Amino acid sequence: MLHPSYTDLMKTVNSEVEEGDTPVVNSRYSIVLATAKRARQLIAGEEAYVNSRGKKPLSIAVEEVGKGFVTIESEASEADAEDNGEVQE
Repeated sequence: MLHPSYTDLMKTVNSEVEEGDTPVVNSRYSIVLATAKRARQLIAGEEAYVNSRGKKPLSIAVEEVGKGFVTIESEASEADAEDNGEVQE
């Protein structure tokens, strides 16, 4: 079982969205993609923001998202950044 749950992760990610605005994450699929991307970054050598001793990269990524250390950008902001030549993590 995944701890924190998908629902908890979605609430954490969408916590900074003002009422009436479109949430950053609308589905479990978005959470899965984001944590998988972060896990690949960790495998590639990025430093973890939480205690990673004895944990697998995906578990670390889920914990980082759950604690708010890693943010998920909406697709619209990623597209804007690509148009402006910025790099998103």
